Amino acid sequence: MARNFPDWLNAFIQYASYGEAPERMYWWTGVTVIAGALRRKCFIDQYYFRWYPNFFTILVAPPGVVSKSTTANIGMDLLKRVPGVAFGPNVVTWQALVQCLGKASEEVEVTPGHYETQACLTINSSELGNLLNPQDREMVDMLVSVWDGADIRKVTKGSGTDEVPRPLINLIACTTPSWIASSVPEYMLGGGLLSRCVFVFADRKARYVAYPGLAVPKDIGLTSDLLVEDLGAISALSGEFGLERAAVEWGEAWYQKLFETKEANPRIRDYVTRKQTHLHKLAMILCASRTDSLIISVEDLQRADKALSIVEEEMDKVFGQIGKTAEASAASEVLAVIKAKKRMDAMEVYSLLHARFPKEGDLKGIIGGLVSSGKLRMTGNGTKYYLEAP
Repeated sequence: MARNFPDWLNAFIQYASYGEAPERMYWWTGVTVIAGALRRKCFIDQYYFRWYPNFFTILVAPPGVVSKSTTANIGMDLLKRVPGVAFGPNVVTWQALVQCLGKASEEVEVTPGHYETQACLTINSSELGNLLNPQDREMVDMLVSVWDGADIRKVTKGSGTDEVPRPLINLIACTTPSWIASSVPEYMLGGGLLSRCVFVFADRKARYVAYPGLAVPKDIGLTSDLLVEDLGAISALSGEFGLERAAVEWGEAWYQKLFETKEANPRIRDYVTRKQTHLHKLAMILCASRTDSLIISVEDLQRADKALSIVEEEMDKVFGQIGKTAEASAASEVLAVIKAKKRMDAMEVYSLLHARFPKEGDLKGIIGGLVSSGKLRMTGNGTKYYLEAP
């Protein structure tokens, strides 16, 4: 059917980006919306396994900087209006998650005349800590399993065996660098869950918008309706995605280069080994955003690669929080406060953070270390000093 917009994702960014978040946060929110519409009905078949177009998208920013939850909700509110899309709870145990997936089971026509039972959920969590306890190995293992689309078979003491065939979870969640630093153990860097997530980081506003209601156009409600209408068309897609010959050739060269180039940062090596999967998941979404053809072009793969490379540049700011000492976490907190305002009077910094660092020497030491390392710059005239992020 004819679409209202030639590329849904581009139209969504224009619709959503009257707020203060960087464009990449709106972009990845839109990606997660399309993933929720496609569900498990679409795939790339590699015989031994399939790639499905779901994502675990994590928006990361200090509190109150870019309105993470509002950003996610802009997209999720559109997706909720699409018939057939099931949403899961944002606070849940692994046992309850299995039950929710079971309730979402439905018969789906994947290819003409071929039906199968699938259980697909989209979860929108304003606080990742409410959804995930990194110490809960069973929940972590469950999320890893459903990201891959593997069947669930859990044996429990009280209720026997819980089975969910063909599950899939699509997730967008919000968190802060400090939660990651305090809650995620270092051993998870080598585990499977973090490498299956795309972390989208921001530490400052893209613009200042005091009254978003005055910034949006008067006909934005009509745009919302048209976006939902196109999402309905996207949700009707089903079947196997194919790749143009040029896309296959590009993908083969890209794959060889990926593994011949040694990743210098040990903290994201596990993510890099799974990058091919992220690339093809994203390529499916980019293809579905613009056409019903289910044929991935070389441009889809190239756009996916570029988008992943952009978030990877900031990913160390997320993974770098894991395993930090208390002193290093405190320095990150001070730096985030100053970056959010770009430039602050030094006395204002001391006043604002006094309750957090009541001992005069502690905060002075942190600021001195940040200045010495080049992460902050101090200027002044001998009586008044300012701190700013380069």
